[in-house]
Amino acid sequence: MIRVLGIDPGLAATGWGIVEAEGNKFKLIDYGYIKTIPGDNPGKRLMIIYNTIREIIDKYNPENAGVEDIFFARNKQSAIPVAQSKGVILLALESKGLNTVVFTPLQIKQALTGNGRADKNQVQEMVKLILGVKDKIKPDHAADALAAAICYHNNSSLGVK
Repeated sequence: MIRVLGIDPGLAATGWGIVEAEGNKFKLIDYGYIKTIPGDNPGKRLMIIYNTIREIIDKYNPENAGVEDIFFARNKQSAIPVAQSKGVILLALESKGLNTVVFTPLQIKQALTGNGRADKNQVQEMVKLILGVKDKIKPDHAADALAAAICYHNNSSLGVK
C-alpha cells in the first residue's frame, strides 16, 4: 500500500489530499486546504504554505506526491503568485524526500475520466467514485488535490515517475 499526497497549488488557497492505494483500490485518508490572507505580504503567505505542507507530511507520512501544474488560459494575472506557491510546495516536498511528479490538468483529467477535456464536475464525480465517498468534496481545491494523488498512483503503477 502506498500513501500519496496530492496538491493543487494556489496562493489564496492550496488544496491537499492524502490517499492510500494498492492496485486499483483507494482509501481516503484526509484532505483540506491551506488558506492565506490576501492582505498579508506575499513572503508571509508563502511561508504559511511551505510550513503547512511540511506539517502535513510529518502528520501523514506520505512517500509520494502528485502536484497539479499551473494552467492559465483565463487568469494570467494570478500566474506569478500561483507559480511562487508551486515553488515553495516543491521545495517543501523535496526537503522531506518525497517522490514528486507534476501533472498537467489535462493529464489528471485523462487519468481520472479517460477524457483530457473533462469538466470539473466530471473529475469531482470520479474522485468521489474512486474514493467511495458520497458527498461532494469541498472545497474544489481539495478535490483537485485528491485527483492529483490518484493520478500519481495510476501513473506510478505504469512505471511513470
